[in-house]
Amino acid sequence: MLTFAEEIYLLALDDVSGRIQLSSRDIIIDSVLVGAVLSELAFMNRIDNDAEYIYVLNTESTSSVILNTVLDKFSEAESDKFTIQHAMRVLMRDARKIEKLVLGELIDKGILKMEEERIFWIFSSRRYPVINDKEIVDVETRLRRIVLSDEIPDPQDAVLISLVDACDLFREILSPREFSRSEKRIAELSKLDLVGQKVKQLITQIQEYANIQPYV
Repeated sequence: MLTFAEEIYLLALDDVSGRIQLSSRDIIIDSVLVGAVLSELAFMNRIDNDAEYIYVLNTESTSSVILNTVLDKFSEAESDKFTIQHAMRVLMRDARKIEKLVLGELIDKGILKMEEERIFWIFSSRRYPVINDKEIVDVETRLRRIVLSDEIPDPQDAVLISLVDACDLFREILSPREFSRSEKRIAELSKLDLVGQKVKQLITQIQEYANIQPYV
C-alpha cells in the first residue's frame, strides 16, 4: 500500500511539467510531508497524540527509511512528549531528505520515473500498478468520491483529506464549482484529524511570518 506521504506527493505532482504544483512550494510540501509521516507513525501505534501533544510510544526501527528518519529524531530527544508544533518544526529540518526518500520509494514501486530531472508517471494515465495483490484506486478518484457525497471516510482517508486540505490541493482535484459546493464539507472532514489541523495552522503561520500570501 502507499503511505500518506506517497499519496500526497502523487497528488501534488503536475503530470505535464513533472514538478510539484504548489505555490510557496517549499513551505507547503515540507510541512505536509512531515505531517504525513507523523500520521503514518500514529497509525502504526509508534506515537499517539491529542489536540496539542505527541507522545512517543516506540522508537524501534521499522522497514521504512523514511519513518526511521523521524523515529531517530525522537529517540535522540530527552523527552517522549512534544507539542505537535514543536515536533513539526524540528522535523522540517529533514524535510528535503524525506521528500527525496518518498520519491525514491515511488520510483522503486514502479509508479514514477525520473528523466532529465523531471518526474513522470510510468503509466500514461494516473493508474497504479498492483501492490500486494491489490490495485490501488486513484487517490484523486477516491477523494473526489468522498467529498462529493455523504460517504463517511475511513480513518486513513480522513487523515489524507485533512492533509490535502492543509496544502489546498482540493482546488486541483475538484472543479471550481465542485470545490465551492464542497468547501464546507471538506472543512468538516478535515477536523477529524488533529495532526492535519496542526499542519494547516503551521503552514499559515509560516506564510504569515514570511509575508507570503496563502495559495489561492
